[in-house]
Amino acid sequence: MTSTSPRAVYHYLDIAPLGRGEVIKLFLTDTGIEFKEVLYPYDHTWPQKSQDLQQQGLTRTGKLPTLEYQGLILTQHIPILRYLARDLGQYDGETNAEKYAVDAVADIYIDWRSRWVANLGKKEDAYKDDFVPQYYKVLGQYYNDRGGPYLLGDKVTYADFAVYQSIDNDARTGTLPSTLPESLLKFKETFEQRPNIASLLKSRKPVS
Repeated sequence: MTSTSPRAVYHYLDIAPLGRGEVIKLFLTDTGIEFKEVLYPYDHTWPQKSQDLQQQGLTRTGKLPTLEYQGLILTQHIPILRYLARDLGQYDGETNAEKYAVDAVADIYIDWRSRWVANLGKKEDAYKDDFVPQYYKVLGQYYNDRGGPYLLGDKVTYADFAVYQSIDNDARTGTLPSTLPESLLKFKETFEQRPNIASLLKSRKPVS
């Protein structure tokens, strides 16, 4: 999504729908925030580009995503989601208990993301056979607590975007369990029907 005067500039790697940065893209698309997308090749040029971005002040760690928003440089994908949710006054829990549930699931997702990235190079059976089934079992319990389809029932939150990305990424790497909890199947189907999300997903390469 682009315009002559985008409200945000999204910097990430050109790795199609894989990666944590895609969570930010999903979120921006759903909110309707107009943004300019700047993608960088993930090849032999990346180490130098990473250094350049650090020198430009667009990342302190040399990693992406980065979001330029309202004069700020925002990094780390889950804190970016939290910031946007608070700024918009949406996509977060209303009560302290709801906010806790959203943050808890986001933290569980962060643990998954770390293991998923590590598994890309090693292809460990323990990841696919042990870690992933347990991850989705726990998520299924959270989503079942309020009857779904989203984590907080009928209210979508920033954590839902991260959870959806984990399901999609595991499917793309062949590490998604053959069966998911019913609550997550219900969530996935509902999430993919959100108008702006449905439009974005049509542009994604289908999961083989």
